[in-house]
Amino acid sequence: MRTRMLVLSALSGASLLASVLPAAATGDRAGPVGAAELLAKVKNCTRISHGRYRTDEGAPATVPVCGTDQAVFWKADMDIDCDGKVTSVCNTRTDPAFQPDTAFGASDGKPLDAARLPYVVVPGSGRLWDRSRSGIAGGGVVAVIHRGKVRYAVVGDTGPSGIIGEGSYALADALGIDPDPKTGGVASGVTYILFRNSVVSPIESSAAAAEVGAAAARKFVRGGA
Repeated sequence: MRTRMLVLSALSGASLLASVLPAAATGDRAGPVGAAELLAKVKNCTRISHGRYRTDEGAPATVPVCGTDQAVFWKADMDIDCDGKVTSVCNTRTDPAFQPDTAFGASDGKPLDAARLPYVVVPGSGRLWDRSRSGIAGGGVVAVIHRGKVRYAVVGDTGPSGIIGEGSYALADALGIDPDPKTGGVASGVTYILFRNSVVSPIESSAAAAEVGAAAARKFVRGGA
């Protein structure tokens, strides 16, 4: 009887331990990947850009694009992109720089909806970095991290060739960043991890981005298929 009770006690202790430890500590590769795990993987930068980007027009060029075999990443600010579908929060009144189009369209050919879809803006083609050679294309999945939050987005638009650090209204809102295109955004502390050769289909599906992103993040951090 005593032996059986000891065994049961040990099993209960193991179950309790599994419930309080992170997935990676218990060997569970299927659990969600946290911000700390992702940030640890991008702690060091192997620069793949031919120089550095500015975060804003007139700012010093301080941001390199870094790379691993599975992802490219950078650490920058977040300016707000409201381009695409005209909505109550994204239009010429709310955003003087508003453009009714995005570089990559939805599956029906229409512009993406910045108010509803978390997307990242990548620099336009230029001498600093050729995203196509890094396996980064429209509809690729991105893990975006800010203040301990991880949100998955798609590559949805392009910006100036020398400036980096921009996300959609919906992405900023999901990360707890002020999404107002005039006054919002954040000056620093945002990490963008773009997974090479990834595809979200349809591009306008936030649910698909979350599913593809979570799987890519698990592979990036913990290995396996």
